[in-house]
Amino acid sequence: MLNRSTEAPALDVPFDTSAEGLRLRAELEAGLRAQHACISPKFLYDALGSKLFEAICEVPEYYPTRTEAAIFERHGAEIARAVGTGSTLIDLGAGNCAKAARLFPLLHPAQYVPVDISADFLQDAVERLQQRFRHIEMNPLGMDFSGGEWRLPDVVRSERRLFFYPGSSIGNFSPDDALAFLRRVRAQCGADGGILIGIDLAKEHAVLDAAYDDALGVTAAFNLNVLRHANLLLGADFDIRAWRHHGFYNEREGRVEMHLEARSSQQVTWRGGSRRFEAGERIHTENSYKYRPAAAVGLLEQAGFAAAGVWTDERGWFAVIHARAIPPGAMH
Repeated sequence: MLNRSTEAPALDVPFDTSAEGLRLRAELEAGLRAQHACISPKFLYDALGSKLFEAICEVPEYYPTRTEAAIFERHGAEIARAVGTGSTLIDLGAGNCAKAARLFPLLHPAQYVPVDISADFLQDAVERLQQRFRHIEMNPLGMDFSGGEWRLPDVVRSERRLFFYPGSSIGNFSPDDALAFLRRVRAQCGADGGILIGIDLAKEHAVLDAAYDDALGVTAAFNLNVLRHANLLLGADFDIRAWRHHGFYNEREGRVEMHLEARSSQQVTWRGGSRRFEAGERIHTENSYKYRPAAAVGLLEQAGFAAAGVWTDERGWFAVIHARAIPPGAMH
């Protein structure tokens, strides 16, 4: 059952008037008004967007999910020995909870705390999962943890907190923002906590380009859906047919970028505002930074973690890293 004591943003409900709902709408509107229009990637994950992302994970070009799963399949027992059992497993960006659920037989968590911005989607997923694992305490949280200060509620056990952040979602942050985010995670780990994180590694441009612009067009549908979501949240009138998807690797920035490009000049209006987009003008919707292994470990160390184990696939495309929280007195 979804714990709504956190005043979670109900992102699938239009015109949410809670303080958090108003903040999210203000953030969305500010991005659309910016000189270079942008929409935060968290708005990609409404209920439909979450289902489309599940479909993306099935297309042949999108390697991260399969590659990460193969690492856990091959090294799962070793990872479990390193992490230990009986943890408070906090699943950031849980989605359908499938990735964490595959680890339950290995990690045997005492408590499972899935966290996701798409509250309704999360609730449905946890209700199904609880039927399979009745012995595990589950406390889902619908909340936005992507920016600013956030704290876990008291229902989350303080002992042996293990933050699970798979799928290389850390790549959605700029390196500076990633460091700030990981420091916020570290602050809530306690003395005996840690993180188990998936990080996509740098590789051939062609592989990256195809992964974010698949031939079937599933990623395009996922990206375009953010305009439907904006229409819902802001009362906007985006004509989705008037936009096209672009996904490509930006070598200079070391990241894959996703954009929506206007096919023609158009005026878009929403409650309290409007903007004219010229033909070819873009809305930047997502970045996905790619790391080299040493840089990934270094990022965790700067945030106050000590890498305890690094596991990669045979091609060196993806890494799973377990890192323990460094006690404050031992940090330099």
